Amino acid sequence: MNITGVKNAQAEEYRVQAGLGKRKKSRLHRSEGWFAWLFISPMVLGYILFLFVPIVGAFFMSFTDYSLLHTSSFIGLDNYKKAFSEDPLFWKSVGQTLYFSAGLIPLNLCLALGLAVLLNRKIPGIGLFRTAIFTPVVTSIVVWAIAWKYIFATESGLINEILQLFHIQGPAWLYNFQLAMPVVIIVSVLKNVGLNMVIFLAALQDVPKLYYEAARIDGASKSKMFTHVTLPMISPSIFLALILTLIGSLKVFSQIQVMTDGGPGTSTYVLVYYIYQQAFKIFDFGYASAIAFILFFLVLVLTILQWNMRKRWVHHEE
Repeated sequence: MNITGVKNAQAEEYRVQAGLGKRKKSRLHRSEGWFAWLFISPMVLGYILFLFVPIVGAFFMSFTDYSLLHTSSFIGLDNYKKAFSEDPLFWKSVGQTLYFSAGLIPLNLCLALGLAVLLNRKIPGIGLFRTAIFTPVVTSIVVWAIAWKYIFATESGLINEILQLFHIQGPAWLYNFQLAMPVVIIVSVLKNVGLNMVIFLAALQDVPKLYYEAARIDGASKSKMFTHVTLPMISPSIFLALILTLIGSLKVFSQIQVMTDGGPGTSTYVLVYYIYQQAFKIFDFGYASAIAFILFFLVLVLTILQWNMRKRWVHHEE
């Protein structure tokens, strides 16, 4: 065999080996793919069975008068018409939900930012303060609400006991039409302020020090550095916290259920609590499903509006 023949034989052998290698890699990739699907299959099945199917079922249920008390039938958009035009308690619940959000969001964000600025300093025992403020976040909301219900109790609550030391008669916090919702807002802020504080604290620690040095050389005061350096640099984190807090505030339920049970009267009715009332007290699941999807679209619209306006609010986005 001449030299050309040997080279052709070697080339053919390389092609055969390359083909075998590709087939082995292909089988390996297919095997890895099957293993990947095998590992994520419990999560996928759980998502389909316990989330996707109930959501689709609730959507179709919103077009029926499904109830445990009688046979159901298809009624089209009647549940949605009832909510928008015939049910004043629905609109009151919408108003109370927006009132709760309007009170909670600015208070939560301002308090979290202030705490993050204070705890961004290197002082002894700072880790203890950070842990103490974050602990309510990992505490059960029901336990938290029960504890604060006793703290705001009319006769023997801690708040009124302290007021009595100064000869002040404390009000019935949770039974007053004007005070019940503000009390729930304050309790909710104290419960979740630690989460936003951690987000802001991480953002503050990522701001390059050279910007502050440059501002200090230019003669900027601390307030100017905060408004012209700190806030623009952490604006993506503020935007993230704003969206998370807004969505969380629109879904408020547990603290309302435990502390006021919607009262006094209907003064603390919010949308999720109203859905619960319609579904599990009146057993009108069709109407409850319709209100649930109205709430879903309300959250979706507000989130899209915020996302589209982020270019005005977020000055530094990667």
